[in-house]
Amino acid sequence: MWAVMMVAMMVPSATPMLLTFATVARSRRAQGRAFVPVWVFLGGYLVLWMAFSLAFTLAQWGLHSLALISPMMVGTSPVLGSVLLVAAGIYQWTPFKQACLRHCRTPLQFLLTYWQDGTAGAFLMGVRHGAYCLGCCWLLMAMLFGVGVMNLAWIATLSVFVLLEKIIPKGLWVGKVAGLALIGFGGWIALSGGF
Repeated sequence: MWAVMMVAMMVPSATPMLLTFATVARSRRAQGRAFVPVWVFLGGYLVLWMAFSLAFTLAQWGLHSLALISPMMVGTSPVLGSVLLVAAGIYQWTPFKQACLRHCRTPLQFLLTYWQDGTAGAFLMGVRHGAYCLGCCWLLMAMLFGVGVMNLAWIATLSVFVLLEKIIPKGLWVGKVAGLALIGFGGWIALSGGF
């Protein structure tokens, strides 16, 4: 379930990078140079997100065994929900988040900096891009343990937010505003005792 959800949420936000990689590959092919299909890069990207999905599946089992999420995958602890929301909000302001986001927001710069020839090189570039993307989004995904792993409204909102954060020109402010909103919402949950 986590694997399918991560593909559905994260591949759309990687579209600018995939399109840029495909453009470079087409250009190399037209010049008679060695090229690699975009699906190899995407494969590397998805391998990283599949590993993340496995880790979050194990975390879900652990939280379920502690009765912190219900069998319907809804958070049962307002404390867990508020802590995850506040932590995600604070993370939006960290230099690490901003550094990862800069790599995700500049596909051509990423490819110029980390280009590696061949199939293995394209796969490894996909893994590297996935690592930066994971650095941007892991705590946002962790919020789902508090607000509901299968809460489609939150999943859709997060998907749109992750995409907007990456494509809006000078969009680093988007994450910071969202961070303040998450901190406020988490604080409200802590004070009110639930959603």
